[in-house]
Amino acid sequence: VVLLLALLGLAAAGKLLVVPVDGSHWLSMREVLDILRQRGHEVVVVAPEVTMHIKPSKNFVMKIYSVPYTQEDLKKEFQAFFHFSFEEGSFLERFVKAYNGMKRITDFGVSSCEQLLQNKELIRYLEESKFDALLTDPVLPCGAILAEHLSLPSVYFLRGIPCGLDFEATQCPNPPSIVPRLFTQLTDRMTFLQRVKNLLHDILDLFLCNFAFELYSKLASEFLQRDVSVLDLLRKGSVWLLRSEFVLDYPRPLMPNIIPIGGVNCAHK
Repeated sequence: VVLLLALLGLAAAGKLLVVPVDGSHWLSMREVLDILRQRGHEVVVVAPEVTMHIKPSKNFVMKIYSVPYTQEDLKKEFQAFFHFSFEEGSFLERFVKAYNGMKRITDFGVSSCEQLLQNKELIRYLEESKFDALLTDPVLPCGAILAEHLSLPSVYFLRGIPCGLDFEATQCPNPPSIVPRLFTQLTDRMTFLQRVKNLLHDILDLFLCNFAFELYSKLASEFLQRDVSVLDLLRKGSVWLLRSEFVLDYPRPLMPNIIPIGGVNCAHK
């Protein structure tokens, strides 16, 4: 009986490929990877050589690839982006700062992703490793591109995606007459004029989306050798682990494959 149970445990273990996003996105994900390793799963993390928080661990195998920027470059941009998040000001001022900050962060992400996809030796290793699934934060869709190339079911571990792409990819209702948009400082109780303002904000979101994800769409199309958009890739997500907590966030509709796991944010102090 003990032997049979041991074999059953081996059969239940899987091989997981992880394409993380640096910064606070990684801290909660790392806690999950530690638990998965304790339960017998094999975890392989693919990360650039220059990171803020993603470091080697005994709980996973780490595959490193080179990038064309330094630790100082990365630290400077992260700090500038974080400082903006806590600054006050008019909507226009915050929008301009958000645009500039997202553009610089996007440039780093695209550069890193390009280096990963062009690393033929690493891609060959991933193709031959026969993973069962891919875990990634789709706020930077490099993992989604890789999941499509490797034909792997993807598990998304996220707090949210700019421009409401997560709503659109999962076909969740997101009406501007009810759901307040980022930076508007509105609540779910709006006057008619506030609802109009909220609706107009969606137009600016589309503008931000175009520049934030257009480069990834181009990169994906070149790598996969067919026309594909970021939204096309996101729609193929198998499971969405949503790091939202409705004590802090407004309640929102969820699809059956979206699982709120907001409490995981408290795991790492």
